[in-house]
Amino acid sequence: MAKIAFIGLGNMGGPMAANLCKAQHHVTAFDLSDSALAAAVEKGAHKAASAAEAVKDAEIVVTMLPAGKHVREVYEKDVLPNVAKGALLIDCSTIDVDSARHVAGLAQKAGLEMIDAPVSGGVGGATAGTLTFMVGGSDADFAKARPILEKMGRNIVHAGGSGNGQAAKICNNMILGISMIAVSEGFMLGKRLGLDAQKLFDVVSTASGSCWSLINYCPVPGPVPASPANRDYQAGFTAAMMLKDLLLAQQASAGAGAATPLGAEAAQLFSLYVNAGNSAKDFSGIIKMLDGK
Repeated sequence: MAKIAFIGLGNMGGPMAANLCKAQHHVTAFDLSDSALAAAVEKGAHKAASAAEAVKDAEIVVTMLPAGKHVREVYEKDVLPNVAKGALLIDCSTIDVDSARHVAGLAQKAGLEMIDAPVSGGVGGATAGTLTFMVGGSDADFAKARPILEKMGRNIVHAGGSGNGQAAKICNNMILGISMIAVSEGFMLGKRLGLDAQKLFDVVSTASGSCWSLINYCPVPGPVPASPANRDYQAGFTAAMMLKDLLLAQQASAGAGAATPLGAEAAQLFSLYVNAGNSAKDFSGIIKMLDGK
């Protein structure tokens, strides 16, 4: 049983911390939201009054925070000055590559081990413990972190050195955002040409147009019962989070000199969708905007 500090108990962090409690680890948790912290305590975590307090006796620190600025602030002000020597730091936030590498550099200077380990799989995957982790860091740090990550996820992929987990995540989600728009456009065209949605799904799901956005997350009600389309697009992965990741991909593209015209267009479309009041809806709900609704 490891002593784990978990900071950031939102829609993803809360279920992830709960799975660590379920695995009999001693989890000390902190979040700025009293209700999120209370929910974590109900699942077996121990309450900390601050992030600094949470990490004091921790062997492992896991963070799940909204953006790079939050990660920098929490590590610089709370984690690094207070965590015990020899602790392993695991940041599961999805942030910009530069921030991930900056914080990892600070940890290395402090003599601490750190990996960036952003996730894919949404709230359902976080709850079920089936997330995919894309990990950046040394081979030794990855090996040390893997038993902990395996309590929260099913697929653990070492993507290379520090920051490479973030790089893999934003590339993946750029592909996801683009493919969801493509699937949505295909179904809207089919609708206007008189095609039944189920018939179109039956064809495309076994043909060359098949992809994850279609098979697992079909944006029209019916063909995939578990998809948010059957729950009025109640979010598994919000449109706001997709927009965040697409903008991170565009930031990275500009810095790396990479041409991503479809990624840029996807970011523009999701910006329109979010700014129309749909930030909390599932990202697959963009089909309604493309349908003129």
